[in-house]
Amino acid sequence: MSDTDIDSAPLVLDASRAFWQPAAFMQRLQGLLEGEWSRLPLWLPVALGAGIIAYFAQRQEPGALWGMVSVPLLLGSLGLRGRPLPAWLLALAGMGFLGFGVAGWQASRMPAPLDLPRRAVVLEGRVEAVDTLPKGLRVTLGEVRLGPGEPPLARRIRIRLRPNDPLHPAPGESLRMRALVREPSAPPAPGGWDFQRDAFFSGLGGSGFALGPSERLGEAARPPVFAAARAWLQRRVLAALPGGPGAVAAALLTGGQSAIPAPDIQAMRDSGLAHLLSVSGLHIAIVMGLGFGILRFGVALVPALALRWDSKRIAAPGALLLGGAYMLLTGAQVPMQRSFAMAALVTFGILIGRRALSLRALALAAAAVMLAQPAALLGPSFQMSFAAVLVLIAGAEATGPLLARWRQGTEWWRRPALVLLGMVLTSLLAGLATLPYGLHHFGRLQLYGLAANMVAVPLTSMLVMPAGMLAVALMPFGLEAWPLTVMGWGVEGVLRVAHTVASWPGAALTAMPIPAWGLLLTSFGLLWLCLWQARWRLLGLPLAAAGVFSALTVTPPDILVSADARLIALRTPQGVVLQRASGASNFLRDNWLRGWGEEEADLLPASGEHEEAGLDCPGLDCRFQPRPDGPAAMLMRTPKPRRGEKAAPVQAARACGQAAVLVSAEPVRGRCPGTAVVDRFSVWRNGPHAVWLGHDGVRVVSDRDWRGARPWVPPPPRPAWEKDQ
Repeated sequence: MSDTDIDSAPLVLDASRAFWQPAAFMQRLQGLLEGEWSRLPLWLPVALGAGIIAYFAQRQEPGALWGMVSVPLLLGSLGLRGRPLPAWLLALAGMGFLGFGVAGWQASRMPAPLDLPRRAVVLEGRVEAVDTLPKGLRVTLGEVRLGPGEPPLARRIRIRLRPNDPLHPAPGESLRMRALVREPSAPPAPGGWDFQRDAFFSGLGGSGFALGPSERLGEAARPPVFAAARAWLQRRVLAALPGGPGAVAAALLTGGQSAIPAPDIQAMRDSGLAHLLSVSGLHIAIVMGLGFGILRFGVALVPALALRWDSKRIAAPGALLLGGAYMLLTGAQVPMQRSFAMAALVTFGILIGRRALSLRALALAAAAVMLAQPAALLGPSFQMSFAAVLVLIAGAEATGPLLARWRQGTEWWRRPALVLLGMVLTSLLAGLATLPYGLHHFGRLQLYGLAANMVAVPLTSMLVMPAGMLAVALMPFGLEAWPLTVMGWGVEGVLRVAHTVASWPGAALTAMPIPAWGLLLTSFGLLWLCLWQARWRLLGLPLAAAGVFSALTVTPPDILVSADARLIALRTPQGVVLQRASGASNFLRDNWLRGWGEEEADLLPASGEHEEAGLDCPGLDCRFQPRPDGPAAMLMRTPKPRRGEKAAPVQAARACGQAAVLVSAEPVRGRCPGTAVVDRFSVWRNGPHAVWLGHDGVRVVSDRDWRGARPWVPPPPRPAWEKDQ
C-alpha cells in the first residue's frame, strides 16, 4: 500500500461514518427524493393502514393511549414548514399511530359478543333486512329478545326461515319464531379467516335457523328507507326474471347475492367474473355516467340554461346524488364507499375546474374508508378494489403520453384500436393487481379471466346496467317488464360466458395460498411501483414477485382438527386423508383443502386396515409419520357406539412411547410424559388445532394461541356445573 493510500484511508472511513450520521443521512435521502415531493403525501394513507394492521396483529388488547401519540407527531409535522422531509417522516409516524388508535377506539365502542343459549329458544325481533335465498328467505333481526320480559340484545341476529314458511316479512315488521341460534364460528384453522372478528365489527351477534313457522307481531314499525326499497326491488326483479338470471339481475341492482344459485356463483368465480356480482366501482361508474349524460343532455334541451350555465357543473352534482343513492341502496359495501369517495372528489374537481381522478384522490378515498371502518382493511373487498384502481391509475399515467401520440393520427382504425387496447390493458392490469389477493384469500387462479371479461364487461356496461336503471325508473309506474326482459337477455349472455369459460380445461386452478407476510410484501411492492416516479420504483417488481411466490417457503400443517373434533385431516405425501364424523362441516373441509392447495381428499375407513405412504392403520389406531426421519402422531379411535350408548373412553396408555402427539375425536384419559395431546377437550377449550411434524420436532398451535386475548375472541368456555354456581 502506498503512502497516498494510507493517508486517504482515514478520510474514506470518516466519509463512511459521516454518511450514517443523521444529518448526512437526511441530506442523502433528500437528494433521492428531490423529484418526488409531490408523491410524498400519497404514503400517508399507507402509514395509516400500517398502523391498523399493527393493531390487529397484537395478541393482547393494547392500551387506549397509543392513539394519542399521533397528536403531537401530526402537529409537529405541521410546524415544520420549509423542511418537507422531516415533516413527512413525522407525519408518517403520526398516521401510523393514528391508524393504531382508530382501530382500537372502534373496537372499544363495539358491544361485547353474545353468549347465546345452546338450546332452541323463542325469540322476537324487528326485521332490519330480508335476503332471498335459493330456497326460502333469511332475515336480519334487531332489538332481539330471547323471551318475554328479557332485555334486547346489543347485537343483530340473522335467521334463515323455513323454505315452506308462508310468511313473507318486510323490513320494519316484528317477528316471533322458535329457532336454534349460535355465535359466529371460530376460524376454520389457526391463521384462517376470522369470522368472529368480522361479525364483531359488523354488529352481528349470531345466526341460525327457524325450527317452525314465523309469526308477525302487530303493526309494522317504520322501516329503514333503503332496506325497504332493497327488499321491494328484489321482489319485483325476481318476479319478472325467475331463476339464475333474475337472481344475478337483483344482485346488480340491490347488492344482495344470496339468491344466486350455487352453480352460477361457482361459474362466475372460476371464469374470473365474480367482480361483476360484487357491486363496485364499475357499477357506480355506469350509474353515474348514465346519469351525468342524461342530465347534461337535459340541460342542453333548455336553451336558457345551456347558454348561461356550464352543463357539466349542473350534471356532476346530480350524478353524484344518483351514485350516493345507489350506494345506499346496495348496502354501502367497501368497494362502493371507495368508488363514491373518488366520485365525490371528481365532482369537486369538475366544479372548481381541476382534474381529480388521480392517485391523490385514491389516497384520500382510502384514508376515508380506513378511518370509518378500520377492520375493512383486512378483507378481500378493500384489498382487491383498491389494488385494482391503484394499478389502473398508475398504468394510465405511465401509458398516457404514448396513447396521446397514438391519438394524433388521422386513420379511421386508430380509435377502435384504442378502445380495444384499453379494454385489454384494463382487464390485464386489474387481473394482475388482484391476483395475489385472490391467492391469499381464496387459493384460486383464474387463467381465462381476460377472455371472459373482454365479453362480459362490455355486455354489462352497454346492456345490462342501462336496462336495469331504466327498469328501476319505471317500476313505480308498473312498466318495468320490458326493460327487465332486456336486462335478463344481457344477464343470460354473461352467465353463458361464465359457464363456457369455466368449463375450459384448467380454468380455475387450486394453489397454495400466499401467507399474510407474503401479501404484505406484495402490497408494499405494488405501492412502491405505483406511487413513485423515479426509475428506482422498478424495485417494487421483485418485491411483489417475491410476495406472490412466498407460499413456496411456507410449510403447511400436517394435521388439522376442527373446533368440534368431527373433522380431522392428515396431509400425507400422497394427498389429504380425512376422518369425518356425522355432522362434519363441508365448508371446513373445502377450506382446509384450499389451504393445502388440494382439490380432493380421501376418507379414512372407520375400522379395518388402511395403509399408504406415511399412514399405517393396522386396526383402530393409525400411526401417522409424514417424514421418515420426523416425529409421528397417533390418531386414536374407538369403535362406533351403538344407538343410545356413549363412545368408549380413549386411554393414552396404549400409545405411550409410540408417538410424539396423540390425536383423538374423543377425550383422552391419562397422559404420556412428553407427549402432546389434541382431543375433544382441547378443541372445546381452545378452538381448532394445527399440528406440524417437522424435522425439528412437534409444534401444536391452537386457535387461541394464534389469536390471543382480543375483544372478539370468546373467553375459554366453562363447564355447565361452573356456570350454575
